[in-house]
Amino acid sequence: MHSARAHMSRPSETHQLVIREPRPSDGAHMWTVAKDGGELDLNSSYAYLMMTRDFSTTCRVALSDNEIVGYVLGYRPPERPTHLFVWQVAVRDDQRGRGVAAHMLEHLIATSDVDALEATVEETNGASRALFASIARKHRAELTWSEGIPAEHFPDGHAGEPMLQIQPLR
Repeated sequence: MHSARAHMSRPSETHQLVIREPRPSDGAHMWTVAKDGGELDLNSSYAYLMMTRDFSTTCRVALSDNEIVGYVLGYRPPERPTHLFVWQVAVRDDQRGRGVAAHMLEHLIATSDVDALEATVEETNGASRALFASIARKHRAELTWSEGIPAEHFPDGHAGEPMLQIQPLR
């Protein structure tokens, strides 16, 4: 794996965006971004802390003015070690529409030795579907869909989440 380097871009005239691997001290801020956004399935605060500790190389945070404004949680499935599964992408409300999610994903792809990107996305989540389609276009990669997780597998009435795969990324 490549070492992660901070990536700078300008989402606005006055704020620089820094993308880096998360640290355990970032976990609480990531949980707050997820909670305040209200759109994601909120994991326990412990889950975010563990992801920053054990999977930091496959996760990213975005900082603006030294505040966490977004994150990507990801991991390499043990059965597919050349793939990166994106579990969650979150961007703080006041930062949406600035390309923060795309910058985090691109940084993660550029600093990880992976052949494919995977995620599950509800059919009604147009923003996430557009984000992943743009990643596929940028990399001239094929985006395919499969069943993923059917609604009947969820115990709580959660909608099904078809699985996307973008490859090849190299």
